[in-house]
Amino acid sequence: MRSDASLPHPVNFLKNYESIGHPQNLRSVYQKKSEPESSCVSMRTDVSLPHPVNFLKSDDTRFNLKSILPPRSVTEPICKRYDQPMNQPQDSTYPGVRHEVLNMFRKNLMKKFERLYEGTATQGNPTLLNEIYTELYITESESGEISNEHEVRQIETQSRRAATEDTAIKCNHIFRPLPEQDKAIRTVLTKGVAGIGKTVSVQKFILDWAEGKENQDVQLIFPLPFREMNLMKDKTLSLSELLHVFFPETKEIEISSDEYQVLFIFDGLDECRLSLDFKSKVNLCNISESASVDVLLMNLIVGNLLPSALIWITSRPAAADLVPSECVHRVTEVRGFNEPQKQEYFRKRISEKRLANRIISHLKSSRSLYIMCHIPVFCWISAAVLEKMLSPAESGEIPKTLTQMYTHFLILQTNIKHEKDYEKKVTDEDMILKLGKVAFQQLVKGNLIFYEEDLRECGIDVTEASVYSGLCTQIFREEFGFYHGKVFCFVHLSIQEHLAALYVHLSWTNHNRNVFEQITNHRFQSEMKKLYQLSSSEHVSLSELHQRAIDEALLSKNGHLDLFLRFLLGLSVESHQILLQRIMKMKRSSSDSNKKTAVYIKEMIRTTDSPEKSINLFHCLNELGDHSLVEEIQRYLKSGTIKEANLSSSQWSAVVFVLLTSEEELNVFCLYKFVKVNNETGNMNILQKLLPVIKESRSVKLNYCGVTDEGCAALASALRSNLSHLRKLNLSGNKLGDSVKLLSDVLQNPHCKLETLWLSKCGVTDEGCAALASALRSNPSHLRELDLSWNKLGDSVKLLSDVLQNPHCKLEKLRLIDCGVTDEGCAALVSALRSNPSHLRQLNLYRNKLGDSSRKLLSDLKNDPHYKLETLSY
Repeated sequence: MRSDASLPHPVNFLKNYESIGHPQNLRSVYQKKSEPESSCVSMRTDVSLPHPVNFLKSDDTRFNLKSILPPRSVTEPICKRYDQPMNQPQDSTYPGVRHEVLNMFRKNLMKKFERLYEGTATQGNPTLLNEIYTELYITESESGEISNEHEVRQIETQSRRAATEDTAIKCNHIFRPLPEQDKAIRTVLTKGVAGIGKTVSVQKFILDWAEGKENQDVQLIFPLPFREMNLMKDKTLSLSELLHVFFPETKEIEISSDEYQVLFIFDGLDECRLSLDFKSKVNLCNISESASVDVLLMNLIVGNLLPSALIWITSRPAAADLVPSECVHRVTEVRGFNEPQKQEYFRKRISEKRLANRIISHLKSSRSLYIMCHIPVFCWISAAVLEKMLSPAESGEIPKTLTQMYTHFLILQTNIKHEKDYEKKVTDEDMILKLGKVAFQQLVKGNLIFYEEDLRECGIDVTEASVYSGLCTQIFREEFGFYHGKVFCFVHLSIQEHLAALYVHLSWTNHNRNVFEQITNHRFQSEMKKLYQLSSSEHVSLSELHQRAIDEALLSKNGHLDLFLRFLLGLSVESHQILLQRIMKMKRSSSDSNKKTAVYIKEMIRTTDSPEKSINLFHCLNELGDHSLVEEIQRYLKSGTIKEANLSSSQWSAVVFVLLTSEEELNVFCLYKFVKVNNETGNMNILQKLLPVIKESRSVKLNYCGVTDEGCAALASALRSNLSHLRKLNLSGNKLGDSVKLLSDVLQNPHCKLETLWLSKCGVTDEGCAALASALRSNPSHLRELDLSWNKLGDSVKLLSDVLQNPHCKLEKLRLIDCGVTDEGCAALVSALRSNPSHLRQLNLYRNKLGDSSRKLLSDLKNDPHYKLETLSY
C-alpha cells in the first residue's frame, strides 16, 4: 500500500477522501470551472466578501530574498503585519494571479482547521477551535538541548520550572525575533512532548492566517504532516507535483517566482519514516525537478528549493536533532499549560462553572495528576472522566492516581461503544487484549505510529480495523493519509502505555502468560536471562512478573517504560481489579504479591544511583498505596528535625522525591537545613544525594557547609545540566581553592544565566581568579553580583578590571573586602570604571592595602561627571 500504489487522479482521490468524512472538500476546484467561484466566506456566517482577498497593499515593495541572500542563508523575517481589509479592491500588483483560487485555498484551509477533534477525526465530538483554544506556554529554547528522557520525566521537570523568567512566545509570533534579538528567521523548529499541543498550535496558526487575523504577509501556507509524507516515501515526483496532489488548487498558481511569500509546515518530525540525508550532494534548485520525496524535503529545508520560503517543523524532543542545527534559525519549545492556563482550559471545556471548579480542586489535591495537566491531552482525559464521575448520577471513588484515571477513561470509552450499538463481533476483553498487544509490542519497539501489517501480527483483521477504531472510539485512532493509506496510533503515548500494561496484567491473571518471555527483542531474550537467570517457563508469580517489569524499566536508559511500570503495578491493586470487572471477567490477585513488590521496589530505591529512576519508583509505590517512606520524611521536614536524623540511602531518596514533587516551587535550596555546619565528610555524601534538588532550584545556598573539591566538581557537573535555571549561588566559607576553575567552566557557557555568585572565604588563588575573569570575559552579560571577599587575590584583581571595562559587562555589585588589593590593582579598577562607568553601582574595597595614591584615585573618581557608583567603600 505504501510502496507500489500509483498516483491517482486528483478528482478520484478527493472523491475517496471525502467518503471517509474528511472536513475539507477540494473537489469544487475541478468542478465546473466555467462557473464563477464564490469569494472567501467567513466560517460561521453566510456573508460573502464583495471582493477577492487583497494580500498586499499596492504600494508595498516586496523584498526579493533571492537577490539579497544566497541559498541556505537566513532570510528576511516574516513579521510585518499587513492590516489590510479583506474586502479591498483587487490589487494589480501581480497581473494574471487568480485571486479567486487564493480565496478558495484559504477557505479550504479554514474548513479543514476550524474544528478541534478531541479524539478521532471522524468519530470524536468536534468543537470550534476558537471556542476552546487556550494559549499554550511556548518559549525560545537553546538548540542542542535534546533530552532522551521519557516525556513524563520532562513534564515533571517543566512543572518545577514554571516560574522561570523565560520569555513566552505567542503561537502566531514564532517567526518574529524577540525585541532584543537582531536576527532574521527562516526556519523554526518547535519541539515538545507528545500531546503537549504542537499540532494544535499549527492548527491555530493556520486558522488565524486563513481568517485574515495574523501573518498576512504570507500568501500560501502548505501544511505537510510527516505522517502523510511517509505514505509517499517511495514516490518520485517534483515539488510542484507534490503540491498539486495535496493542494490541487496550486495547479492554477505559479509559485516558483518571488511574488509569493510561502510557508511550509512539516508537523511531526518524530513520526518521519523518510531517510532525510542532509549530507546528500543531490541539490535541487527547480521545483519542476523530480526526485524522491525525502530529497525534495531535504532540499526545501536547507534552502536549495524556494530559498525565500519559510519553514516550520514540529517534533518530539528525542527526534529534534534530525535536522542539523545550522539549518534551523530558531528553536522553540511548547511546554503545554502553565498554572493559569490549566484552569482556563477546564473552565472553557466545562460549561458549568461549579463543576469546573470542583474538577480543578480535585486535580490539585493529587500532585501526580496536577503535574500531568501540563499536557493538554491529559487535561482532556481528566475532563472527560471527572465530568462523568462528579455528576449526580455517578458514585464511587474519584480517581486519585494515574492508573485510576486511565482505567476510568477506558471504561468510559467502552461504554460509549455500547451506546453506539456496534455489532458485537468480539468481546470487550478480546478487543482490549488485541489492542493491548499492539500497544505493548509497539511500545517495546519505540513506535507511536504503526501500519496494517502491525495490526495483522496481533490478530486484528485489517478489514475490521475501522470497526476496532470505532469500538475504542477516542482511545485508538485511525488516520487516513493520501493514496488511501491507513496509519494507526493511539491518541496519546500514555494511553498506549496504559493499554500495554493492561495487556501484560490480563495475560498473567486470565491466561497465566508472562508476555515478557515472548518479546523477540534480542536484549530481552539473551541479556535479561543472563543477568537475572530467569526461568524460561512462562508460569511465574505476580510478584516475579512485577520484578521483571521493574528490572526492565531500570535497564532502560531513557526511561521509556517508566509510565508503563506505574500502570502495571497500579492495575494489581484490588480496587482497580474491582473496577475492571465492570467491562471484563478477570481473576483477582493476592495482596501479598503487592507487598513483596513494594519490598523489592524499596530495595531498588536503596541501590539505584539514578535520581530519575528513583523518583519513578516512588511513584510506583504511590500506585501500590505504600506511602510509608514519604510520610516518614514529611514528618521530619515538618518538625525540622531532619538535620539530627541519621537517614538511610532510601530515606534520602525519599527526601529528594518529596522536595521535587512538592507544590512549593524550588526557589531557594539551603543545604544547612539538612546538615550540620562543617561536617565535611557527611555533608558531601548528603550533597551528592541532594544534587537533583539543587539542579531544579533557582537559588542555592551552600555557604559554610564544608564543600570540598570533590563536592565542587559534583556541583559543577549538576549545574551544567541546569544552566538556564539557576540565578543565585552562595559557596562562601568553603575550602574550594583551585576547584573554582570548575565553576568557571559553567560561567562561560553561553546558556548560563547565573546572576549572583558569592565566593568569600573560599581560598580563591590567583589562578582561580584568572579562570573566573576568563569565563566572565567570554560571557559577561549575565552576572550582576560577585563577592570575592577574604580571598588573597593581590594583583590578579587587574584581570577583573579587564572584565569591568567590557562594554557588555552588566556587573552591578563587586565586593573585594580584604583581598590584598594593592595600589596597582586599585589603579586598574579605577581605569576600568572610567572607561565603562554605566553598570557598576556598589564597590567594596574595605581592608585592602591602599596607599594615598589609591585613595586619591578613588576620591577623584567621585568627581567624574560619568560617576554612577551608589556605594564606594575603602
